[in-house]
This record gives sequence, C-alpha cells and structure tokens, in this order.
Amino acid sequence: MEKTLTFTDNGKEYKLTFNRKSVIATENMGFNVTEVYKKPVYSLTLLWRGAFLANHSTLTIEEVDEILERIDKTGLLDALIDLYKAPVESLFEVDEKNVVKWTMN
Repeated sequence: MEKTLTFTDNGKEYKLTFNRKSVIATENMGFNVTEVYKKPVYSLTLLWRGAFLANHSTLTIEEVDEILERIDKTGLLDALIDLYKAPVESLFEVDEKNVVKWTMN
C-alpha cells in the first residue's frame, strides 16, 4: 500500500512517496537502511531527496534541499522511513490467486 507525506510550501502542494524505482534510486545515492540511526543527518537528507523522485522528479537537488531547510523536522526521519518501507514490504505481499509457483532442483 502506498503511503504519502503531503505539505504545501510557498503555495505549491507536494506529495512525497516512494515506489520501487525511487527506492532503488535512493539506495544508489548511498542510502543504507542499516545505517539510519548511525548517520541520521545523511540518512534524512537522502530519504528526503528520494521521496521527491516519484512525483516531483523535475525539482533540482538544490530546490529539494531548500525545502528541507524550511520544513518542521519533528518526526520527519521516522515518517520518511515509513514511506521508504512501504514499497519494500509490498514486494512480499502475494495475491494467492495469481501467484506464480516456482521450484528449484
């Protein structure tokens, strides 16, 4: 199930989310979920940037980082982690009627 974080900044509405492609892109930027609390500022920045990719990919990194400077960061890291986890968890959800079975010999 897709999760979203929405807000308005300078009269423009933003809808942040992750999909499988933006998860991969965020990981390619250097995000590592096992290091979130070891490197919270780095992790927050990468998750923030990645959350814009699905719906606001035309924004520059500078624009995205400027919004990060202005936004209330209370609970933001945990909210971004929840956004990030949603498509990862959906990989393991199975529709039993349409599942393709496999075997290994």
